[in-house]
Amino acid sequence: MFLELFLGFLTFLLIWDFIHKRRKNKFFENAGITGPKGLPLFGNVLSTINENTETIFEFIKGMRNEYGKIWRMWFFHQEGLFVQDPRFFESILSSQQVISKNKLYNLVAPWLGNGLLLSTGAKWHARRKIFTPTFHFKILEQFVEIFDQQSAVMVKTLYEKADGKTVINMFPVACLTALDIIAETAMGVRINAQMNPDFPYAKAVTEVANIVATRFIKGNQRFDIPFMITAPHIAYRLNKHIALMHNFTDTVIKDRRVALEKSIAEGSNTPLDVSDDMGVKKRMAFLDVLLQSTVDGKPLTNADIREEVDTFMFEGHDTTTSGISYTCYLIARHPEIQQKLFDEIREVIGDDKNKPITMKDLQELKYLDIVIKESLRFYPPVPIIGRITDSDVVIDGKLIPANTNIILLLYAALRDPDYFSNPDKFIPERFLNEKIDPFANVPFSAGPRNCIGQKFALLEMKSTISKLLRHFELLPLGAEVRPMQNLILRSASGINVGLRPRVYS
Repeated sequence: MFLELFLGFLTFLLIWDFIHKRRKNKFFENAGITGPKGLPLFGNVLSTINENTETIFEFIKGMRNEYGKIWRMWFFHQEGLFVQDPRFFESILSSQQVISKNKLYNLVAPWLGNGLLLSTGAKWHARRKIFTPTFHFKILEQFVEIFDQQSAVMVKTLYEKADGKTVINMFPVACLTALDIIAETAMGVRINAQMNPDFPYAKAVTEVANIVATRFIKGNQRFDIPFMITAPHIAYRLNKHIALMHNFTDTVIKDRRVALEKSIAEGSNTPLDVSDDMGVKKRMAFLDVLLQSTVDGKPLTNADIREEVDTFMFEGHDTTTSGISYTCYLIARHPEIQQKLFDEIREVIGDDKNKPITMKDLQELKYLDIVIKESLRFYPPVPIIGRITDSDVVIDGKLIPANTNIILLLYAALRDPDYFSNPDKFIPERFLNEKIDPFANVPFSAGPRNCIGQKFALLEMKSTISKLLRHFELLPLGAEVRPMQNLILRSASGINVGLRPRVYS
C-alpha cells in the first residue's frame, strides 16, 4: 500500500514538474534563450553540486561560451535566468516593474529581515523615503571626521608590519576598519573592532556571509529542508551566529532609544552624542533617524529598526571592505598609477601625514576617483545581483514569464570586450577617454533600486585609501588574488600587499 502511494505521488510530481518546466521553457525558447538540459525534478542541481565560491566564475564563463550572454537553468522547480548582457541590464534595472529581489535573497532574510535590501512595494518605498535625506551632502560631511579617525587607527596598527617584506592581507584589515566606521555612523557606537580583532560581531558576520554564499551556489543547500538534512551542523552554526548579531543590535537599539527618550523628556531632543566620554562632536547616526521616523504616522518598532540596522551593518562594511582591499591590491601592482595618486594627494592635502582630511579635500582627489571607478569595474564588490518578475514582462524585446528569477552577472559584464576596450587591463584613464555605457558599468546597480549608500561608500574608500597612501608605499607582495563569489567579492588567496613607510622628498 505504501509503495503504491509513493509511486503515485512520484508520478504526480513528475507530471507536474514536466508541465511546469515545459511552459516556461517555451517562453524562453520563443525569446531565443536556451540552457543545459536538466533531470526531472532536480533540474540542473547536480551540475552545480561540486562547484564552490572560487570555481563559480569559470563555470559561468563556460556557460556563456556555450549559450551566449543569456541562458537559463533549473534548480529543482525554480528557474534561473542568467544575464551578462548590459542591454538587458538597462531594461531590468531601469524598470519600475522589475524591482523585487529574486528568491535567492531569501537566504539572507533570517539575518537581515525584510528591510531596505529585501522589501518591495509600499514598504520599500516608505523605507527608501526615510533614508534618502540621510545621504544628503551635509549629512555625509559629518561622517568624514569618522572616516579619518578610524583610518588613522588603521595606519597606526599597520606600522609594525610595514617593513617592505611582510605580506599583509588587506581584507581583514579593511574589514575591521569598515566595521568601526559603519558601527559609529549607523548605530552611533564605538566598538573598537580594530583594537579587538576577535570582536564576536565581526567574526559572526564573516561566518554567516561564508555560509550563505555557499548556499547560493550549491543547489542542494538553497532550500531550508534539504539544507538542514544535508548540512545540519552548518545550519546550527548559521542560526547561532545570526542570534549573536541580533542580540548585539537589539541591545544598541534599546540603549539608544532610552537615550533619545531621555533627551526628549529633558526638552533638548538634539542629535545624540556618539560617545560622550570620548568627546566626539554631536552628530546624527542612521539609527537616530530611524528612532525618530514614522510611517503613516506610526513610529518604527524595534524589530523594524533592527532589520534596517542589520542591513546597513552588512551592506555598509562588507562591500567597502572588498572595494578598499582590491583597490589597494591594484595600486600596489601598478607603481606608475600609485605615483600619480601620491602626487595628487600631496598637491591637495600637503605633506603633513597626520592632517585631518576634509570633504573639500576628498572632492578634489579627481585621479583617485577614476582609480576607484576602474577598481570597482575590475573587481566589483557585489559580483552578482538578482531580481524576480512579478508578472509576465517584456525585457529588451523578450517576453519573460512571471516568477522568473533573474541573475545579473556584474563581474562578467564589467569585463565585456563589447563595452570596454582591453577589459582585462587596469586602465583608470578609460573613464576620461572613453564613452562608457552607463548600464555596462553598474558596480552599485542602477535605476530605482540602486545602492542608496554609494556616495557614502565612495567617500569612505577615498578617505581610507588616501590615508594609506599618505603613510605607506604599497608593494606588490604576496600571492595573486583568486576572486571568489561570496555575498561580496573576496579572494581565496587573500588580497595581499606589502607596506613601506612613505618617505617625502
